[in-house]
Order: sequence, then C-alpha cells, then structure tokens
Amino acid sequence: MKKIGITGQNGFVGRHLYNTLGLSPEEFERISFSRDFFEDETRLDAFVAQCDVIVHLAAMNRHDSEQHIYETNVALAQKLVESLIRTGSKAHVIISSSTQEEKDNLYGRSKREGRKALAAWAQENGGTFTGLIIPNVFGAFGKPFYNSFIATFCHQLTHDEIPTVANDGEVKLIYVQELIDVIITEIRAGESKPEYGIEPTAIRKVSEVLALLNEYKRRYFDNGEIPVIHDTFGHNLFNTFRSYIDHKDYFPVKFTQHTDPRGAFVEVIRLGIGGQCSFSTTVPGITRGNHFHTRKIERFAVIKGKALIQLRKIDSDEVLDFYLDGTEPAYVDMPIWYTHNIKNIGDEELYTIFWINEPFDPADADTYFLEV
Repeated sequence: MKKIGITGQNGFVGRHLYNTLGLSPEEFERISFSRDFFEDETRLDAFVAQCDVIVHLAAMNRHDSEQHIYETNVALAQKLVESLIRTGSKAHVIISSSTQEEKDNLYGRSKREGRKALAAWAQENGGTFTGLIIPNVFGAFGKPFYNSFIATFCHQLTHDEIPTVANDGEVKLIYVQELIDVIITEIRAGESKPEYGIEPTAIRKVSEVLALLNEYKRRYFDNGEIPVIHDTFGHNLFNTFRSYIDHKDYFPVKFTQHTDPRGAFVEVIRLGIGGQCSFSTTVPGITRGNHFHTRKIERFAVIKGKALIQLRKIDSDEVLDFYLDGTEPAYVDMPIWYTHNIKNIGDEELYTIFWINEPFDPADADTYFLEV
C-alpha cells in the first residue's frame, strides 16, 4: 500500500484526487495535509516523512498582484524541497505545473521554477520526480472566477447572470477526472518524468463552450430535459454544469400533470440521450440507494406514495432532504460525487421511476456504496 500526501488537498484538483484515491483503500493510504503545514517546519516534516508519494498541488492562481503569485508559488515549492532534504525523503514527488510555463508571465515562471527546483532535489538526492505540465482543467466544484472560465460561466448561468466572452481564443482543455487518472497512473508507475506534457483531451473556442452551456441551461436548467450529448467532452461539461446548481433551491422539480376523466398523464423525462429506465416499488420504512456515482446522470421520479430523498456530497456533512409526494409527482436528479438514497416515509407502497444515462455494467458499475 502506498502512502499518498497531497499539498493543496482541499483545492479543486486536490479534492478530486483525494476522493478518488479513497475509492481504492486497499491500494492507497491518504496522509492528511493542511495548508498551514507550510508555516510550521515540524508539522511539514512529519507529513513529508510519512509519504511514499507527494503530489504537490498547492499554488496560487489568482491575485491582484502577479508578483505576489510568483513569490508565493516559488516559496511553496522551496519549502517542500527543504523539508524533503531535512527528512532525507526518497518519496516520489509529483508536481502540477501548467502550459502557462510557455508564456512570459509571472504565474508561468513561478510554475516552471517550482518544477525545476523539485527536479533538482530529485537529481541531487536520489528521489523520483514527475513534473506534469497540464492544460486548462475544468470539472465539477471548481471555484468560479478563479479555477477556469468554465467554472465562471457555469456559476453565472445557474445564478441569473449573463456570461460574456472577453477573448474568444482556442483553449486546450482536460477534464479534472481525466487528469486524476493520469496522476494515479504516474503514482502506480513510480518513474521519473521531469517534464511530462499532458495532452489536452479537447480543444474548443471559448464561444463554443459557452454555446453548449447556454444549451444546457435552456434545455436542462430551465426545462428539465437531458440534452443531446455528442461526445465525452459534452458529457463531462454537462456534469460540470450540473454541479453549479443550488440543489437546495432547485429540487424537487414538480412534473406537469395532464388530467382528464380517465386519470392523469405525466411526462417523466425528455431525452437527447439514451440510457436505462427502471421502475420500483418500495414498502413503507425501507430505504434504497446509499451510493454515489462519479460520472453517471440519474433521475429519481416519485409517482405514487411519499418519499424522502437525501443527498450528501461525500466530503461534506451537510445532508439535503427532499420530500416528494405522488399526489404532486416530482423528480430529483443525482449530482456526481453525492451519495444518495430514497426512503418510503408513507403508509402505502412507494412507486418510483429511475432513469440513468447508461445501462448497468457490473464490470464498470461506477457505483460506490456510502451511507448518506
């Protein structure tokens, strides 16, 4: 079992990496990190001494002063180098640098100098070092106005704001989970790659991305329709968009019922995508679910009986409770990385329709059991 420490553990990429490593507890042990370790040599050394692998993600991306960004990032890398030397560490150190290295700006220089400082430590001290040069990263839970333009656009579209394109250039992109897969591959390989340029998985103009997000807002956010998804990039972008919705205010969404003397008709889901639709009955007092997905898109629709649907982001203690009643049929969609369940809280059988965007595959279930 490898002991993995992540500086910047609570940042955008760090949190995704930390959570993904937690899906393989038989292979990886996560060594907890706090940003204030950099201000306390004793605590930083204790952290470094425990780790077989250190993924150095801690960095500053935005600040009013570019000089402050430069000085902060160089200092963080230097403090890590000094701790590695003090502890005599032979850890495999992986650093996330940026394609901004190619540009003549202080942020790019700070990333390049940090990478070279750690590469020099490895060469002089018999360590293993991987320097990842990464394109623009996007994904769920990124910080708007900080991590990426996609995070900003998604936040704006789901909070009654209108995004604008300042510079409509082509951008090299990688989805955060694709980046995590690369990092874990390098952890497993344990080989030095001082300058490893990671290829983007998509190249899009800013206006093209905004057009897709506007379509997701119109079809999904405004009308509850799952949009047409043409490729992996579209799937990842849609899941990213969904993560910026304020679930407490948005769900449950009530269906439109059409009634006549024969009874009622309700359209449960309108699709631009395939998938699997299921139906269940649940007796009173029983709870289904208590699992989460990292990529799947899923809808729970209650059409008869009374239900409590609960959601909890896996690294949060906040539980979101949604009460649904079949007399007013409604649905809740399951965000990625949120464990969820549904409980019959009524006195009669609960009827639920479940839709998910891909048929169940036992060999690649993307279903991880965790109590809400």
